Amino acid sequence: MNGAETVSNSNGTRSNKARVSYHYHPDVGLYSYGAKHFMKPARVRMTHSLITAYGLHKKMAVEVPSYATFKQMTKFHTDEYIDFLRRVTTNPTDELKRYETKFNVGEYCGDCPLFDGIYEFCMLSAGGSIDAAMRLNSGRSDIAINWSGGLHHAKKSEASGFCYVNDIVLSILELLKVHERVVYIDTDVHHGDGVEEAFFTTDRVMTVSFHKFGEFFPGTGDVNDIGFGKGKHYSVNIPLNDGIDDDSYHGIFSTVMKEVMTRYRPGAVVLQLGADSLIGDRLGCFNLSMQGHGRSVSFMKSFGVPLILLGGGGYTIRNVAKAWCHETTLALGEEVPKEIPYHDYFEGYGPTFLLDIPASNMENLNSRKYLDQIQTKILESLRHIPHAPSVQSHQIPIDEFSCSDNESDNELSMNSINPDNPTATNAKEVRMRSRYRDAYRVPEEALSDSEAEDGGRRDRTSFRGGVASSSSNGGNVRGGKKKVSSGRGGGGNGGGGGGGGSQRGYSGRGKDDIGTLPSVAAAAAAAAAAAAAASSNTAGQDDESGNEGKRPDVGDRSERTRQRTFSGRAGIGGGSSTNRPTISLSGGGADSEMDDDGRVSEVEDVKLSDEEMREISALNNEMDEDAPEPAAGEDNPDDAEEQRQQSEGV
Repeated sequence: MNGAETVSNSNGTRSNKARVSYHYHPDVGLYSYGAKHFMKPARVRMTHSLITAYGLHKKMAVEVPSYATFKQMTKFHTDEYIDFLRRVTTNPTDELKRYETKFNVGEYCGDCPLFDGIYEFCMLSAGGSIDAAMRLNSGRSDIAINWSGGLHHAKKSEASGFCYVNDIVLSILELLKVHERVVYIDTDVHHGDGVEEAFFTTDRVMTVSFHKFGEFFPGTGDVNDIGFGKGKHYSVNIPLNDGIDDDSYHGIFSTVMKEVMTRYRPGAVVLQLGADSLIGDRLGCFNLSMQGHGRSVSFMKSFGVPLILLGGGGYTIRNVAKAWCHETTLALGEEVPKEIPYHDYFEGYGPTFLLDIPASNMENLNSRKYLDQIQTKILESLRHIPHAPSVQSHQIPIDEFSCSDNESDNELSMNSINPDNPTATNAKEVRMRSRYRDAYRVPEEALSDSEAEDGGRRDRTSFRGGVASSSSNGGNVRGGKKKVSSGRGGGGNGGGGGGGGSQRGYSGRGKDDIGTLPSVAAAAAAAAAAAAAASSNTAGQDDESGNEGKRPDVGDRSERTRQRTFSGRAGIGGGSSTNRPTISLSGGGADSEMDDDGRVSEVEDVKLSDEEMREISALNNEMDEDAPEPAAGEDNPDDAEEQRQQSEGV
């Protein structure tokens, strides 16, 4: 199979004109590792300026990536490590400084300094790669480009080799939501140890790295490192020596990748294009020209598999910008003139001002025999993997789902901004824990105006002694704002004429409806007798309606009120044992009060049913019939009035 051929895959094939998205944030090139550091984020800004100078941005879907969130980055990295990057500054406190050794940053490791804005830089780099993967997952692009990504050395809980957050691993994790298998290819001069380590024990990701091996950073990537456990034979390492040229490199690259794509059948490919494998790099030792470096893009594009192109190393920045601009044209299938158009960084491409990086006469230490041995060993290892290993089907997760791992679904509130995704907003996660949601919940009883709905709740009554009157024997009255207590007093507590007796609540017909009330003088006399009886009989008594420990002054006042109201009525203080129906008008223990001028207070808008009114009327008639004649010598207001009328008539 040659580079122009295509193979079928789970996502179909692609035409020569691919849909390309370009993910670039203008702030990513503004950060600095330090004046003397090899890594220059400004190279991404320089690349972007060259791409726009050629007008290539008009032929791509240009996307400004969002910042990667803490939750997205901790899908691979530890919370402790990412939290450290978020909090640390160029002058860390003693508390944070002791973590520099643990996380391989700062003064302990000159490769990974603590520079201003380190966390924001990591968020932008990772955000671009994650957005690129999401673009492929949605089917809106065939090729997605993020030249600020490709930081392949970062480990799960430490920085390494100028890399703090491994955007490649994060993008692959995003791709695995949709694609069963993903191939990662690393063309950086340094071994892609961080990505290989992340997927060393799984068969869902195959990592293939072409790199310099020997006494060279990071010192890993031997041909015998093939994976472990379920991931055995899914890690492929091609160790190379100094000076490899275009033909030698492409020969082994095309042979190995043809076998990988044929056997593994990935759903997506991530291609890291570290430019430090170019000739003339400050830290590299290969002899690849710009065209030779770009042949890997053309070859992988020909397979018709969704493809992500990422940056990586590269420390001669004018060559980095040239190579990545050239590979952008290959992704688009466009041709541009070699003469670089004038733009902001035009002077940096002198003295030739050409879009070209020619190879040199550097000695190639990779003999034909050595390359054949490496190639044979790799192909033999690949024969152990089954063709297109199956993966158990699973539900595709929602993009940017921000539900915390330690929170259940019933602890989240609906997001009115985006009902389809209850936990996502434009900027921040919106969630309400159940304990806060309960604080705003209206109690069910607050919406009910019926006591019968409260599970048989008893009326609270106020009376002296005896058995409490409940709704079952006292006719529960509802509908009014305040209710007058009523009940039957126990015989024997009255002490003759001023005791408990039968008590009847005022009907609540209105404040002015007091035509049957006795005179003030008679009420005052009866109240005095009632007070004396109450002081000797009420101490230590509790009712069954829950009014334990009631203050004596409140009880006395209630009793005086009842005596003032009904002292002129026969049978109130007689302690009659007749079992008469009682009407309970008390819903909460509040009693009616009668002022000294004979008006009832604290009784408002008590509404009675027809049946209750008939009961009260019958009770009044019964009590009027049973009322005894006044004792000898006792003033009877009715007799006095009759005598006065007779004298006036005479």
